[in-house]
Amino acid sequence: MIRAYAKVHKLADVFSLFTLMIKSDIRPDNFTFACIIRSCSENFYLNGLRLVHGRTIISGLGFDSISNSALVTAYSKVGLVNEASQVFCRSPDPDLVIFNSMISGYGYSGLWDRGLKLFKEMQIMDKKPDGYTLIGLFSGLSGTGLLKIGQGLHGCCLKTSFDSVVYIGSALLSMYSRCNCLNSALRVFESLSQLDLVTWSALITVFSRSGDYQNALVYFKRMNTEGIKPDFVLIATVLSACAQSAILGPGSEIHGYILRNGFESDITVTSSLIDMYSKCGFLTLGIQVFEIMPHRNIISYNSAISGLGLYGFADKAFNLFDDLLERGLQPDESTFSALLSACCHSGHVKEGRDFFRRMRDEFAIEARTEHCVHMVKLLGMEGELEEAYNLILSLEEPVDCGIWGALLSCCDFHGNSELGEIVAQKLLENSPRKSVYKVMLSNLYAVNKRWVDVEKLRDNMVRKFPGVSWIGANTI
Repeated sequence: MIRAYAKVHKLADVFSLFTLMIKSDIRPDNFTFACIIRSCSENFYLNGLRLVHGRTIISGLGFDSISNSALVTAYSKVGLVNEASQVFCRSPDPDLVIFNSMISGYGYSGLWDRGLKLFKEMQIMDKKPDGYTLIGLFSGLSGTGLLKIGQGLHGCCLKTSFDSVVYIGSALLSMYSRCNCLNSALRVFESLSQLDLVTWSALITVFSRSGDYQNALVYFKRMNTEGIKPDFVLIATVLSACAQSAILGPGSEIHGYILRNGFESDITVTSSLIDMYSKCGFLTLGIQVFEIMPHRNIISYNSAISGLGLYGFADKAFNLFDDLLERGLQPDESTFSALLSACCHSGHVKEGRDFFRRMRDEFAIEARTEHCVHMVKLLGMEGELEEAYNLILSLEEPVDCGIWGALLSCCDFHGNSELGEIVAQKLLENSPRKSVYKVMLSNLYAVNKRWVDVEKLRDNMVRKFPGVSWIGANTI
């Protein structure tokens, strides 16, 4: 019964039954504790997790492999990797399962070096790694700087013949994607003899993340011809690819698939539909999807607010914000990013200031780069350049170039070369090779007839070849 409640995320019922169990003569075993521990981590219930941890010790299961593996995984998932490490270190004779849990925990937290060190210790102790060990190591690798380490681990897979296992192939695909090596990801995919939904999803996600939306759609269609049915996660990914590439045809076809297969009840899918229609130029259809949704969460509200703001319907976006608050939903970072973007598109300075203040004071959400970019653009484009500049000065160093760049574009728009020169200097200190900032500063000098400064600046700029573009009429 506890497991049944845990599966549907009814944490209060889980703890209610657990309390009754403790008060009765029935003693919880390691599987019971593992189930409750997983439920706590899935619901980010830290106090409950620590409480159950204490109960495992009281019950004499402090050194039990199953309980400790669950604790290591749970602490890692909620970001308490040091606590996970302490549980691991207290295990007298860690088996393969707990080693894998700890390595995955390090990977989940981005501590790939500690995971690799533990992998080496494991080999010294004659613990033979399995596929899940390697998946844990892969999960911590991201960025071109770690590509060689990933290739080395791929070599381990080849030596042990793990590379032919489907779930390891999917992990390899994802790793090469995060390391920006798309060709290697594709080679791994083509080398696999058996392709299941997980593998197809991994490759399509690889293309989508790297911005190759065309291939994401091509391989999605190929997957369908192979008879593999997508799940709601993959459908949301492909809809995102349609949205980013602004291709309506495949998006509307996927909408038809959603309706035929009953996916319209999934909030993630319908939220992706709203976003897709909005970015493809059909806001009305996106809002219609939103209005007929039987259930809405903060993601669906964010998609609708973002769409309305993009088309300049700021007042309607503000009304949706009021509606979500009335329904008891808690706005997040994306909500305020969408609201500030709406203010930017419509020039609502007063409302923008109010949302920026409420975000911090009322909802305890710290301003991220995108919030500051929107706020600086809003103030700057309305001529409040000094206020925008003071806002940037109030931020913690280092300030992202995107924020300074937003102010420079506003200075360029208003022809304020004095402030523009100060801002450009800040930008060129951090990104001396980025010519776009030099172009904007050059334009400012030209507006103010400072031709000598224009000539000096342009002489130092890298010459670029003219670009080429096309308009594709064919759909995928």
